[in-house]
Amino acid sequence: MSPSLTNSPIQICPSDHPAAAEERAKRMTHLGFGHIFTDHMVVVPYKEGQGWGQGVLKSYGPIEMDPAASVLHYGQAIFEGFKAYKQPDGGIACFRPEANARRFNTSAARLAMPELPEALFLEAARALITQDQAWVPSAVGESLYMRPLMIATEAALGVRASNEYLFLLMASPSGAYFPAGVKPVTVWISDDYVRAAPGGTGFAKCAGNYAASLVAQRQAKGEGCDQVVWLDAVHRTFIEEMGGMNIFFVFQEKGETVVVTPELTGTLLPGITRDSLLQLAREQGFRAEERKISVDEWRAAVNDGRMTEAFACGTAAVITPVGHVKSRQGEWSINRGETGPVAAKLREVLLNLQHGLAPDTHGWMKKIV
Repeated sequence: MSPSLTNSPIQICPSDHPAAAEERAKRMTHLGFGHIFTDHMVVVPYKEGQGWGQGVLKSYGPIEMDPAASVLHYGQAIFEGFKAYKQPDGGIACFRPEANARRFNTSAARLAMPELPEALFLEAARALITQDQAWVPSAVGESLYMRPLMIATEAALGVRASNEYLFLLMASPSGAYFPAGVKPVTVWISDDYVRAAPGGTGFAKCAGNYAASLVAQRQAKGEGCDQVVWLDAVHRTFIEEMGGMNIFFVFQEKGETVVVTPELTGTLLPGITRDSLLQLAREQGFRAEERKISVDEWRAAVNDGRMTEAFACGTAAVITPVGHVKSRQGEWSINRGETGPVAAKLREVLLNLQHGLAPDTHGWMKKIV
């Protein structure tokens, strides 16, 4: 399906009941993640044969949906996540939103959904952030989390791609993922479930991937762990992801620090934070590699001292160190269960770039206001 775009992308219809400054300040006192939403959202409809219709920025609130809407029956739903950060000059900038726009369309194509013009994706973000800029927190580690979403809305029960869709964009002020400081997590290696298989939707950010992961996450919790580590679907041997995050390993080889992450095979999500960290790691003087890593190699490399750290990365938490690993074949600790220097350094470098405290030599920050 080819995208189309109306002449005026977003019509601004401000809420007539936005939160008062005092109420907004109260709600932002104890920021968590994904529980507080700003005053507005953007909605853009799509109809086959007509393309994308008029986008509207309006009051945040419930949407009306027919019980026969395709998304409720056949799961055509994709989403993205990126952040806007307050800058030292008082302005606001987003981190690599163009990359999110491209990945959004990659997900759409995999689920037989219409692609959204990148210009419309970015204009929706600009309009919403500008309108709700008072909701952007200012401390390092805090941000305005942006959640784009597309769902199939045609009321039809036939198993086919929908002819109607709705794009939505909402915003949520979010606090530091680890308010008490970065804490290494304990992970469970799942050999009962897999996240994605070759030829499937592992590379797409679609809702069904996350629904299918919840039972394994529950299993991990039952084993006293914080997160699940996924293995490949074919051999049940190679590490793929941690929960909904990409995973990295740090080796010491002949006096050189090597940062390694599983290679993209079509079953892993091509994380934007992942891609950024690979580039930043090289700039910090580390060697960065993408290759397969097995569970056996993980355990052996920790035991003989070659692997000194492991951490996961993603938009929400930025970097999450792994301190302990559990599986049915045994368990082990990494770096004495503490955050390692490489993870700490990369986290600092990335956050400083995002908050405008370090030069943006890559042009990754898109100024909004």
